[in-house]
Amino acid sequence: MELIKKELDVEANVNKLRTVISFIDKQLEAVSCPMRAQFQIELSVEEIFVNIASYAYSPGTGMAQIKTIISADPPEAEITFIDRGMRYDPLAKDDPDVTLPASQRKVGGLGIFLTKKNMDSVSYEYRDECNILVLKKQLVRQ
Repeated sequence: MELIKKELDVEANVNKLRTVISFIDKQLEAVSCPMRAQFQIELSVEEIFVNIASYAYSPGTGMAQIKTIISADPPEAEITFIDRGMRYDPLAKDDPDVTLPASQRKVGGLGIFLTKKNMDSVSYEYRDECNILVLKKQLVRQ
């Protein structure tokens, strides 16, 4: 199996998170993704999708498109989130100072910080009135 390409169009609603995770997991399991990498991807997918569902169309709702490319050589997952909600670059904010006690940190930003730590790359662009966020992760055993 050299390449798996799939797309999912789903309402940007936190109640659809299980559908999104299941969509991702099926593809990762098809290539025998290592459990650690799968957990890191799931955590990151949850963070990004919940942010889209919670903020992109607030107070209304809209759609999110999730595109995946899973390759065997090199073993890598690329997951792209696309929405037509408010323009927002989650990578533009500074990372939280995790050396501070939780009570002294500003609220927000920790999920994106963890996503950047768990993925090999995270990129954002705004194109054709769409927010496009791309996660990439090598699927190698550690």
